[in-house]
Amino acid sequence: MNQAMKNFAVFIHPQFSMHEGIFDLLLQLQAEYQIVFWGTAEQRLHLPNWISCCDFSKASTVKIDCILVFGGDGTILRAKDMALNTEAPLLGVNLGYLGFLSETTLSELRASITNLLSQKFKLLRRMLIECQVKRNGSIIGTRVALNDAVIYKAETPRLIHVRIYNNKRYVLDTRCDGVVASTPTGSTAYSLSAGGPILSPAMKAIIIAPLNPHILSIRPMVFGADENISMRVYGMEEPAWLQIDGENVELLREGDEIKLRGSERYVSFIKLSNRTFFQILRNKLHLGR
Repeated sequence: MNQAMKNFAVFIHPQFSMHEGIFDLLLQLQAEYQIVFWGTAEQRLHLPNWISCCDFSKASTVKIDCILVFGGDGTILRAKDMALNTEAPLLGVNLGYLGFLSETTLSELRASITNLLSQKFKLLRRMLIECQVKRNGSIIGTRVALNDAVIYKAETPRLIHVRIYNNKRYVLDTRCDGVVASTPTGSTAYSLSAGGPILSPAMKAIIIAPLNPHILSIRPMVFGADENISMRVYGMEEPAWLQIDGENVELLREGDEIKLRGSERYVSFIKLSNRTFFQILRNKLHLGR
């Protein structure tokens, strides 16, 4: 067997109740295949002592070959930074409900590891959105989103105003609960709930989907990933939130501008099966059934 892969990182949903069963299986796989498992420093308390932990946000001598993510889609999104820091591909092991981003399950993990070590897999690149917050003429923060970047009105019961530009040209102005800016990967998540289209994950595009716009003629729009999109928020009585992949990251103030474009970076996912994206849609979302 060609064991090109050796160092596997483990990223796990901290509140999953069956940690011991997962770690027992990993210990068996380590003995059988001489795999070395690693964890992140932030998850040290959730991992057994035999899994060494590193701060992968800093320079490390460990070359991670694959990141095993145990959880649902939300856990995979939280593992995004680890994938960017290590440049290792993600393999989602579904422990959640929908598991749209997952490729395998706990019962299939042994077979999946065997295929990985035998080089029987493909790598699929997923685009990211680079999101900058501009305040009083200065960039105060930069983030990347695998699923979506969302402006949300937060605590205020009133609608907020969002003015949208594309390559510095005015597109539209809307009063709404917020706006979802989604990647093709995120097109089956929050954006879909907001009425946005489903895009093939192989595409490079950004969906802009207003949340509950006051005027019904305001509809979701799709822009090219290389276009410069900006959204200016105003008319707020209280700060709004910028959410990146489901996490609140920045309180937005009156007049803040959110600048969006496709990132030069990407996250890779391991593909083990021959299931197509459309088969997954039919199975997970019951599309057309």
